[in-house]
Amino acid sequence: IPLDCMIGNNIFCNCPKLTAVDLVGRIHNTLASLHLENWRHEMKGEINRINQVLPDTVAEEKTAVTQQWIRSVIRQFDHYKAEHKAMLK
Repeated sequence: IPLDCMIGNNIFCNCPKLTAVDLVGRIHNTLASLHLENWRHEMKGEINRINQVLPDTVAEEKTAVTQQWIRSVIRQFDHYKAEHKAMLK
C-alpha cells in the first residue's frame, strides 16, 4: 500500500489473514535519502513494525492498528525531514 493511502473505517475487518504490509511508491527513495544512518535504521524498524504486530492482531483491530502505524511512520519521517533542514542551516 502507498504510505499516504487513506484507509477507511474497518477496511481490514474481513481480512483475518492479513499479516504483512508491503509499502510501494517513493517511500523507499525517501528512506534511502535520510541523512544519517541511524535515522534510516530507525525508520526501517518503524516500517517493519507493522509486520510484527499484524499477525497477532484480531481482524476487528487491523484497520485501527494499520492507521495508527501509518500516522506514526509519517510523523517520524516529518521529524527527520525537519532535523535534516535544521542541519542544513
